[in-house]
Amino acid sequence: MKEPAQQATIRHLLWSMLCLVTFVFTASALTALAHASPKHPNQFPANAAAPTPAEAALGPVKPNYTLAARFVPSQVSKLVFDTAVAPHWFELSDRFWYSYETPEGARYWIVDPVRRLKTPLFDNAKLAAQLSVLTGYPYDAQHLPIKNLKLVKKDTAVQFDVEVSKDAVIPNEPKRQENDEETIQEGVNHNQGQQNQQGEQAQQAKEPAKPKTRKIYFEYDLASGKLNRLDAFEAPPVKPIWASISPDEKTVVFARGDNLYMMDAANYAKAAKNPGDKSVVETQLTTDGVAKYSYARHLITEEIDALKKFQKGDTNKAGPRWPAVPIFWSKDSKKFALVRADERKVGDLWVIHTLANPRPILETYSYAMAGDVNVPQFELLVFDVASKQHVFVQTAGFKDQSLTIATDRILARDREHELQQLQGEKRDFGGYGGRMEGSWLSDSSDKLYFIRSSRDLHRIDVCVADTATGVSKVLIKERSNIDMDTKPLRQIDNGRELIWWSERDGWGHYYLYDSAGNLKNQITSGPYMADEILSIDDKTRVMYFTANGRESGEDPYDKHLYRVNLDGTGLKLITPGKFNDSISAADSGKYFIDTFSRVDTPPKSVLYDDQGTALVNLGTTDVSRLLAAGYKYPEPFHVKAADGISDLYGVMIKPFDFDPSRKYPVIEYVYPGPQTESVQRSFNPKDQNIALAQLGFIVIEVGNRGGSPNRDKWYDSYGYGNLRDYGLADKEVAAEELAAIHPYIDINRVGIWGHSGGGFMTAAALLQYPDFFKVGWSESGNHENNVYNKYWSEKYSGIKEVDEKNGTVKFLYNIEKNSELAKNLKGHLMLTTGDMDNNVHMANTMRLAQALIKADKRFDMFVFPGLRHSYMPDAEYVFWMRANYFCKWLLGSSETGPDVLELAREHQAMPSDKFNP
Repeated sequence: MKEPAQQATIRHLLWSMLCLVTFVFTASALTALAHASPKHPNQFPANAAAPTPAEAALGPVKPNYTLAARFVPSQVSKLVFDTAVAPHWFELSDRFWYSYETPEGARYWIVDPVRRLKTPLFDNAKLAAQLSVLTGYPYDAQHLPIKNLKLVKKDTAVQFDVEVSKDAVIPNEPKRQENDEETIQEGVNHNQGQQNQQGEQAQQAKEPAKPKTRKIYFEYDLASGKLNRLDAFEAPPVKPIWASISPDEKTVVFARGDNLYMMDAANYAKAAKNPGDKSVVETQLTTDGVAKYSYARHLITEEIDALKKFQKGDTNKAGPRWPAVPIFWSKDSKKFALVRADERKVGDLWVIHTLANPRPILETYSYAMAGDVNVPQFELLVFDVASKQHVFVQTAGFKDQSLTIATDRILARDREHELQQLQGEKRDFGGYGGRMEGSWLSDSSDKLYFIRSSRDLHRIDVCVADTATGVSKVLIKERSNIDMDTKPLRQIDNGRELIWWSERDGWGHYYLYDSAGNLKNQITSGPYMADEILSIDDKTRVMYFTANGRESGEDPYDKHLYRVNLDGTGLKLITPGKFNDSISAADSGKYFIDTFSRVDTPPKSVLYDDQGTALVNLGTTDVSRLLAAGYKYPEPFHVKAADGISDLYGVMIKPFDFDPSRKYPVIEYVYPGPQTESVQRSFNPKDQNIALAQLGFIVIEVGNRGGSPNRDKWYDSYGYGNLRDYGLADKEVAAEELAAIHPYIDINRVGIWGHSGGGFMTAAALLQYPDFFKVGWSESGNHENNVYNKYWSEKYSGIKEVDEKNGTVKFLYNIEKNSELAKNLKGHLMLTTGDMDNNVHMANTMRLAQALIKADKRFDMFVFPGLRHSYMPDAEYVFWMRANYFCKWLLGSSETGPDVLELAREHQAMPSDKFNP
């Protein structure tokens, strides 16, 4: 968070940026503000939405900034803590431990499913006393400082670390000797640099900052309850981002430059501990890697900086190791596979890192846009570890096709092991940590399953390849007249049978095939959506999966756990109740942890067995302080869509000082889909729309036809070919229906906001329904989908494949743009974008701005320096800017001073960075 003085600097930077961008309408925006500013803070602007007669008599109500400030996410975090159980499974049994925090502090538990017991992992008070003695610092049961807790010694002990002051005198601690490794582990900033595709700029040397803290390691014996300090303990190196490690941990593959290299475990240990060690032996696997046809993935500026910092100035051989493209290992570690993209003909796109020192940096990356002739061309390779040779898999099927390697599910124990290796990487890597690819699906290394998809996603093939020869064959074909979704392929007994998900009958269901691709039977069926497979019991031939929309009288989006026999019989609901379930499974498939809630019901976590018997209550979220602060639950609702038939489900958020005699403006939070609907289904008091409502608004979140793949294929595909306008009528009708039911909703004052696709929809709403939507806050919208990435736009809008007479294939693409409607603007529209957005490029926003200028329209605009597509780094600043905008144009009153007072108060209340155990 920035101090108030720094906020003034930000404002100055933003102003300068707007002046530099020639087609941003600085003068026009200032004129609009000058004409629109109210003469008195309690007087409605002349061109704001007209107040009702009752409100005109009373005068506008001043926004309740104080109440809103009480319920921004950072403040709610102090009122409610854990809302789910994250299990850490034991290595040798189905037991697990977890921590659960409430206003009384964090407690740690061990659960034995067989005995149906939940017992404390340790006594907090006794552990605090032992820590106090062993460190010389005072601790209590509510403020245990332990971090990175993990099981060791075959589940008989746990290990964790505690941070203390670097200069702390620890009782009876052997004399320490500082080293560079410790300095790096404590987050010291070393030389930093930036890089673009034309080469590296000179690095800006900085004096290393002295670390303020260091770690002390402890081991707690579960049987005796004794805590030991590990004075001679040397923490293992954090797993580097560049390492792809084989399942047997004997081989490591990585990219150096644009090619692949390999090393054994012994050399990897040396390289991970000391990247500059010139004795490290590596084997080069490829020589044909070049820029844009590489075995290394593209890195953005922040990742390059983080990698260089982590590498600590590695000059070994060809320079820093770069992360490889996703690599998938065979389970026996004999082979690995990857999909390589040829982007040499793909057009470039650029963003400018305006905040880089000492001067701005141009960041270049390949970016295929919708309808482009030249798009990435993919190939599938399989490498043999012993021979160090590789084969190309025969994948040809469709022009401009996509390829995906079928992978097995990642086991909970593997994920736990990976997390232990990555502990601390988020801090050391600035959030750009490693990834867990998992192994390929087949149990053996002689065959590889993969999926190929046509560019228009009307054709999808499930294939299997011989990894020795590269010869492949098609097992399953899916065909449709519109785009298709897929879910992971699953197998039984090394491919003796395959389980495949399809929406061929209008709903998403699983089908059982034999090894040759012959359909044996449909496993799930009916008017509901089968979702994720959590476990398959090969012996009993039972599948455990989640689904939604099956239970009558429930929100069709609520997920539940089911079991079914592989022959399609014996379907059973495991987790009943009108809740939305979030479920994790033990690797054995015998036990499931279900955290269930609704927007109006706090979460509860329960352990179930595979028959649906509730075994242990694990925890219920403590909302006592939240409710005491005045929190009131959002209200679910159900309305009809514009066709009068389709059901829409949503949530209404009222001010906590709600007065039913008042008339409230309504704000719709929107995201059009089609891949998801941004409507809260589960308890989430940190939803920023809750704070927004407290200013004096009714905020609604509601779905629209075409907004979600979790209903049925008809609902999902409603907007196919009409990506700009398909959801707007439903958004209008939903607000009108609610206003007809609830007299406190003022349908003459309607605002709308959203991010990304929601920003796109927000602008479209004001331009397509200018007399209904009066105020819009549009964030990073893909307003011009022809300059957005081809994958999203072509999939959901559709692209036509045409066979030419000469035997070639071409693709025709067309999509409606928001700029085409610029002349329709009547209300107040704010456009925002990050200047570093490499997902929805700021060109989308600038082109709409240009169209509005050419249409002689007044509008507002805000460019956030240094932000990419996510606004999280400045989330609360953005919230208050957004909130104030709606207050100004919907309530007629807003803050006009230079300081964001709510942020200033929060920063003043924040503790200093002085070390505090």
